[in-house]
Amino acid sequence: MDKIENNPVLELLKKKDCLPKFDEIKPEHFIPALQYAFSQMQAEFREIEKNLTPTWDGLCQPLEDLELYLEYGWNLLLHLSSVKNCEGYRKAEAEMMPQFVQTQLMMSQSKPVYEGLKALKASEEYQKLSESRKRIIDIKLKKCEQAGVGLTGLKKHRFNYLFNRISEIGIDFNNNILDSVNNYEFIINDKAKTEGWPQNLKNLASSSYNRAHADEGITSTPENGPWRITLVQPSYMPFLQHHRDRIDRHTIYKAFASRAAEGRFNNLPLIIELTKVRNEMVKLVGYENFAAYSLDVKMAKNIENVKKMYKELEDATRPYGKKDLEAIQNLANENGFKEPLKQWDVAFWAERLREKTFNITDDLIRPYFPFNQVRDSLFELAERLFGIKIIPTQRKDAPVWDKDVVFYDVADENGHNIAHFYLDPFVRPGEKRAGAWMENCFSRRMYKGKILRKPVVYICCNATTPQDGKPSLFSFTEMKTLFHEFGHALQGMLTNVDESEAAGCNGVEWDAVELCSQFMENWCIEKKTLSKIARHYKTGEPMPHDMFEKVRGLKKFRAAYQMQRQLSFGKFDLILNSDYDPDGDKDPVELFVDISNECCAMPAYEDDKFICAFQHIFANEYGAGYYSYKWAEVLSADAFAAFEEEGLDNEEAVQRIGRKFRDTFLALGGSKHPSEVFRLFRGRDPETKALLRHSGCCN
Repeated sequence: MDKIENNPVLELLKKKDCLPKFDEIKPEHFIPALQYAFSQMQAEFREIEKNLTPTWDGLCQPLEDLELYLEYGWNLLLHLSSVKNCEGYRKAEAEMMPQFVQTQLMMSQSKPVYEGLKALKASEEYQKLSESRKRIIDIKLKKCEQAGVGLTGLKKHRFNYLFNRISEIGIDFNNNILDSVNNYEFIINDKAKTEGWPQNLKNLASSSYNRAHADEGITSTPENGPWRITLVQPSYMPFLQHHRDRIDRHTIYKAFASRAAEGRFNNLPLIIELTKVRNEMVKLVGYENFAAYSLDVKMAKNIENVKKMYKELEDATRPYGKKDLEAIQNLANENGFKEPLKQWDVAFWAERLREKTFNITDDLIRPYFPFNQVRDSLFELAERLFGIKIIPTQRKDAPVWDKDVVFYDVADENGHNIAHFYLDPFVRPGEKRAGAWMENCFSRRMYKGKILRKPVVYICCNATTPQDGKPSLFSFTEMKTLFHEFGHALQGMLTNVDESEAAGCNGVEWDAVELCSQFMENWCIEKKTLSKIARHYKTGEPMPHDMFEKVRGLKKFRAAYQMQRQLSFGKFDLILNSDYDPDGDKDPVELFVDISNECCAMPAYEDDKFICAFQHIFANEYGAGYYSYKWAEVLSADAFAAFEEEGLDNEEAVQRIGRKFRDTFLALGGSKHPSEVFRLFRGRDPETKALLRHSGCCN
């Protein structure tokens, strides 16, 4: 075991102003580091309990300072487990999770702290505090109540067991998905079967084969194979879109729909257990079900408000979803396919419809979206809208965890450094979890009366890697994903709130967290931004005008289908956590299939076990909250409409409204309720009109 003083994880805690030494940190550093950190955290918390005074400086500030132990230790472990997953990080996370949960519960269930917070709220000082600090106190009180501060005896013991079990299930759920995906491959040896594949898929499948079978003496080439298809999105989705053999498509689709649903990686028992555990736990603290518990601290507030939004969107989308499906079926019929479409057919024929409608293919688009160009244009857009400057750091103390990761500095209009971020753009099968995300490395915070540190965030994507000497060439979806995660990062970095618990994305109600990210997606098809991006990686020539306009039109292609699919996910999540009986006759897979058939024009795959890989709601923080994506999309579309109403070609207006967006949504973070922030920006409450218009689902 490493000595404490030689441990680079705890060295962070001692200095309090340095970046993680990713070039030195190893899995074995975390268990001794976290044992020390949690021990210190608990000891310091006991001192706060003994000596607290019901004031901000006597109670809330010391509690906030304790978060440093999490930022420098536990959160760092979770990050590395996501981007460099290995047995060592898994072992550390599993071994230390009980201490993390115990520490969280000890703090949330502290009666002295709870009584101190109540006394502070009733005091004259509370009335004089900033709105941000009042919000933090109110959130802390609610958190204590939801964590069972009023429980005693056997009820408290049971609550704590259930709370801990939820965390354990989340770890197992994620690991099962990763192992299930890593243990699957589909090898194609017949060159004739790759006819119609885009070059990017051939390159990716060839590289994947060479990585996975390096010791077998066979070297794949993109043109002659063998080719390896996996269940990660950059491999799976283009295969479904372009592979002509229907039986093979069915095989891959079934494998994808069965991730972590069979054998030793089966997550279905965990889903059933988690549903029971969540409901039992929240009933101990006075809630009818987990959905009521979750929504009590969200912008929507209750299930009825979510159902109202869903009904508006479902009703408006239904005829367009039916029209989308009929167009795909008709094209398939015209080409000799006489059966009703199955799920493994839809992506293939939808891609043919896209090619026919827009006369563009993925292979034609990608050369105009090289990663460096997309990235640089995104940074220019941020400078244009928000008055910031982004450059690769000149610091020598910012090591990274992979050769493709870059550390950037962010400066304000006066050239003063205000934030930093790590960008990890490319897929790394086997060690990096699927999807895309932004997380805080360090939040902006005050410490002992002064600003300790500027915000630092991680931006992680799974985009196509550079291949055969070519740069990474993005699909339109990959570009949109980068813009999305950068929106989260902007909120994390451009905050002007000094209290870490309300800075950036912290303290923002969960169903408003996606507002800034989805807002940024709209700029992918804005003319000025897209014209900067869309230049051929070899020649620098701009994308031809007709192709340019077709790319801009892609946003509405099958938008109704996509909305119906997202509505079905959110509806399943709400019903599972409210009305569903896990001891009844219907299992969660059947529930999901039934809800999909209610919401979507496309009939559901009868054996769709997608939910067994639905990390968002079973292993992340979206349980009874997946509706948040659509809720926030309503907000973000309405916010972008403010620019449209003034005119996107009116540069003075774009910059003026951009600064207003920065000074409200990006700057205020969790210091005000999102409804109030929205009204500050828009002058009214949000409406669904803009989202429906952007999706082509209105007359």
